[in-house]
Amino acid sequence: MIRVAIVTCEGNDLDPDSPILLGALADEDVDAELVLWDDESADFESFDLNVIRSTWNYTSRLSQFLNWAKGVTRLENPYPVIEYSTDKHYLADLARRGHAVVPSVFCDVGNKAEFPDEDFVVKPCVGAGSIDAERYRPNDLAAARRHVEMLHESGRDVLIQPYVQSVDVVGERALVFVDGQFTHAMTKGAMLNTPASDRHTLFRHEQMAWADVEPDAVVFAQRVLGDLGYQRLLYARIDLVGYEGGWAVMELELVEPSLFLSYDAQAAVKLARAIKRRAINATIRR
Repeated sequence: MIRVAIVTCEGNDLDPDSPILLGALADEDVDAELVLWDDESADFESFDLNVIRSTWNYTSRLSQFLNWAKGVTRLENPYPVIEYSTDKHYLADLARRGHAVVPSVFCDVGNKAEFPDEDFVVKPCVGAGSIDAERYRPNDLAAARRHVEMLHESGRDVLIQPYVQSVDVVGERALVFVDGQFTHAMTKGAMLNTPASDRHTLFRHEQMAWADVEPDAVVFAQRVLGDLGYQRLLYARIDLVGYEGGWAVMELELVEPSLFLSYDAQAAVKLARAIKRRAINATIRR
């Protein structure tokens, strides 16, 4: 029987996608189990395929995580994708390639922050969701500087962006792709209008809703993935916002994104079948 590791982290019970995916894989006669990426006793080479899903604690241990991923031979998504998309400096690369992104200013450790004359967001370049991200007004510069200093003191580079007002009105569009094909989209409500202490799991869940996605958003996301050579990834999520009359990339989610499988039963089936195909192909190549 095909054996697949669904790679996660401590506290994986927080991921609602896990039981859905495990069930879909069982229906495909795939023996799948949750495995912690940082479990030193885990033998990842014994699996036909290792699928990163909810390794959410990597953000505070990026070097260790990348070293782990680089050493796993049958990994999806593969290491080059993981290396590229774990750090939001990729937004500068997307802009150089001519893709619309939310305007991004990077303040790496050791540099002095410059803030725009409008509402803005400070966040770490390596981060997940709204953790350690905050919205500031133009008269909040002292607090924003303290935030940057705090992130720098922990060794983290900083991303500064204007606050995109359309998020308050229509939210973000999170477009999900499985095996290169668009499956479904979600609307993500504004996260940064609530104090960080209140952004608990239930709050984040309540901010999500099924989206009747705009066709031009799908085309835009496909163009970005294609330009990067990522059009055939096992899974991908691209978060877009409406900006200056069009779409702009807020984030690429190619490492461990929530895929919101509970909102689309067929997406779980498609993902399970794609995992099975790739596991079989990996077995043939061994």
